[in-house]
Amino acid sequence: MASTLLLMPANMTYKTSTFTTDPSLQRVRSFTKMPLVDNNKRTITFEVVAPPRVCDASNNKIVEKKKCTRLSRLWKKIQGQNNWENLVQPLDPLLRAEIIRYGEFVAACYKAFDLDPSSKRYLNCKYGRKNMLREVGLENCGYEVTKYIYATPDINLNIPMRNGGEGKWIGYVAVSDNETCKKIGRRDILISFRGTITNHEWIANLMSSLTPARLDPHNTRDEIQVEAGFLSLYTSNESDNKFGLESCREQLLSEVSRLLNKFKGEEISITLAGHSMGSSLALLLGYDLAELGLNRKIISNCNKFEEKIPITVFSFGGPRVGNSGFKERCEELGVKVLRIVNEKDPITKLPGVFLNKDFEVKFGILGGRYEFSWSFSCYDHVGVEVLLDFFKMENPCCVHDLDSYIINLLKCSSSRQFPSGGVDFLKKVKEFVQSRRVHLNNLPWKDVALNMMNLVQSQ
Repeated sequence: MASTLLLMPANMTYKTSTFTTDPSLQRVRSFTKMPLVDNNKRTITFEVVAPPRVCDASNNKIVEKKKCTRLSRLWKKIQGQNNWENLVQPLDPLLRAEIIRYGEFVAACYKAFDLDPSSKRYLNCKYGRKNMLREVGLENCGYEVTKYIYATPDINLNIPMRNGGEGKWIGYVAVSDNETCKKIGRRDILISFRGTITNHEWIANLMSSLTPARLDPHNTRDEIQVEAGFLSLYTSNESDNKFGLESCREQLLSEVSRLLNKFKGEEISITLAGHSMGSSLALLLGYDLAELGLNRKIISNCNKFEEKIPITVFSFGGPRVGNSGFKERCEELGVKVLRIVNEKDPITKLPGVFLNKDFEVKFGILGGRYEFSWSFSCYDHVGVEVLLDFFKMENPCCVHDLDSYIINLLKCSSSRQFPSGGVDFLKKVKEFVQSRRVHLNNLPWKDVALNMMNLVQSQ
C-alpha cells in the first residue's frame, strides 16, 4: 500500500468509512495534529491522517514468534531462578502470559471433571487421556498427557456421603512436545491439580492440625510439619483393597521419575500448578521431589551431581500448607513458588483451609466464654506473592473462582479497579458458632466439621 498523507483543516468535521473484502484484515487509523503556516503567515492546524495499518495473521505470528524467542532465552527467570525479582511489581508481560498459560492447564481439570451423578465416570475425568486436552479446548497447547492422577483421602467417618471416599481423579501429568520445546527453551514436565470438589476432600481440608511430613525415609525431619488433611490426600492409598490405587504420591513420583529418565540429557523444567487444595498438593509434590533429590542431574562419567532441575509451583488461590520449618526447607531446597492471590479470597488467608492451631478465639456463647486452639503463627506461606484485588457484589463466590483469577483479571492488559468490600469470612464463622443453642463442647466434632464445610462451600 502506498504511503500517502491527507491534510484536512482541523475545524471541520469529516465522516470517513473504510471498506475491505477480507474480514480478517483490520484497519487502524492514527491522527496527529501539526501546525502549518500559509502565505499570509497565519497559523493553521491540520490533522495528519496516517495511512491505515493492515494487521493480518502474519503479524500475529511475528508477535507470537518474538514472545517465544524471548521465553526460550528467559525461561529460567520466568520459572523463578531469581525469585521473580523485578518481574512482579509491575507484573512482567511475559510472566503474566505464563501465569495465564499454566492457569488454563489447571482450568482443564475442572472442565474435564465429570459431575453428572448418572454418568459411569462420575467424579472422574470425562475423557480419555489422549483426547482430554483437545476436548477442553487446548488442542494446540503443545503438551501431551502422559498419566492421570487419583487421590484417596484417608477419612473414616460414619457420615453418609454419596460420593464416597475412594480414589477420585485429581489431575494429570503432561509433557511438552518437540515443537513446544523449541519455543519455550526446554522440555517442560507439567503436573496440574484441581481444587476441592468431593465431600471427603472438604473433610480432609478441615483436618487443620499440623503433622510431621516425614516424606524422606532417611531423615524424617520432624520439625517440618504440614496440614494433616493435605498430607492424607497426598499419601493415602487403598491398601485394604487388593486391586486398590496407589497413593497420589506414589503415582506422581513414579511418573515424574519415568519422564526424567526418558528425557535425560535434555534441558528440563518441572512445573506444578494447582488451584485451592490443588495448589497445596502441588507444593507438597515440589517439596517431596526436592527432598528426595529426584531433580538432581547426575554426571554419568563420574557419578557426581550437577545442577538441579528447576521445580516451580504456580499456586492459584492456595491456602497455607505448612509451618515455618516447612517454608524454610522449601527455600533451602530451591523450590520456587509463585502465589497468585486475590486480596479478597478468604481461602488464601487461612492456615490449611479452615481451623488452625494454638490461636485463642474468645467470644461469648450464650453468656459463656470458650477458647479454641487456632494459631495462624504455626502456619506460613511459601514463595513470592502476586497480589490481585477483585470482587463482584452480585457474585461473591468469584473471589475464589479460578476463572475469575484468569479471565477477570490476569487477561486484562491494564489494571482494573474493583469495588471495595467483600465477605467477612471469619465474621460468618463467629456468627455460626454463636448461633448454636447447645454447648459447643458437647457437639460431635464431625457435626461441627460438616457445618463448617457447608460454610466454606458457600464462599
